Amino acid sequence: MSEKSTLARPYAQAVFELSQQTAAAGQWSQSLALLNRIVADEQMSALLNNPKVTRQQILDIITEIGSEHLAPQAINFVKVLLAAGRLQYLPEIVSLFESMRAGAEGKADVEIIAAYALDAAQRDAIARRISQRLGKEVSITTSVDKSLIGGAIIRTGDSVIDASLSGQLQKLGLRLA
Repeated sequence: MSEKSTLARPYAQAVFELSQQTAAAGQWSQSLALLNRIVADEQMSALLNNPKVTRQQILDIITEIGSEHLAPQAINFVKVLLAAGRLQYLPEIVSLFESMRAGAEGKADVEIIAAYALDAAQRDAIARRISQRLGKEVSITTSVDKSLIGGAIIRTGDSVIDASLSGQLQKLGLRLA
């Protein structure tokens, strides 16, 4: 797990728990997505990295930009992130929050990295098997990585299934060494 995810996880967990208590997961998703877009903006990024700009000035700018669409709790969340010096982890917080939300709603995002493009029948077969294994509705995204030689790598949450030929060759090499 990356350091960014480790630092972002407590904040994502706190927002997720709050969203569950207030039954406002959808509203939090929208607020976090907007905050993420604001923070990712090139001009805003320059302000965030400028030592002459105070935390209060950053908060004022974010509040002004999102005033019509951000709930007071979202503004308070920004204050917490600014005070802790963690605003730059917002993309990871959003990703973790959405993953937690999907899990609570009985859904899972699955990433398949295959050596060759998968056809619809292959994607559907993999989706059915993973859905049965996880007991959740799955949403599949696919990509191609020719360096895998054959097979695929399947990722969902923290789980990784490496069924690639290059992965199998690496395992064999480690056993022989």
